Amino acid sequence: MLFDINGGELLVILLVAVIVIGPSRLPRYAEQLARLTKQARHYLQDARTRVDSELGDEVKDIDWEALDPRRYDPRRIVREALLDPEPGTASSRGAVAARTSAAAATASAGAGPSRLPGTAPPPTPPAPFDDEAT
Repeated sequence: MLFDINGGELLVILLVAVIVIGPSRLPRYAEQLARLTKQARHYLQDARTRVDSELGDEVKDIDWEALDPRRYDPRRIVREALLDPEPGTASSRGAVAARTSAAAATASAGAGPSRLPGTAPPPTPPAPFDDEAT
């Protein structure tokens, strides 16, 4: 229900209304309440129709339930972002990881060329770059 009222509470409210308003005036107030409810429903339907017509067809395709803030779960969003990479970025990340691991293997094995005194060290490979990092 609208105000989260259960059946027992509604019965008590109706009983209090009958006692306070009185049985002679209760039908008239019930008719006014029904008329007010119908007018409010008509007003809301008219407002929804006007908003839909003014915003156009592109808004009709929006999944409003997916944009509900009550469904916002930061853990799920992070998990999806980490486990489901965008197309095209997985190969570039793999290439950076392969270069980094190859450079680390040559540095740890000592397989690199020996340096002559007074010469500059060989250039180091670039650090891995994550374009999605904040």
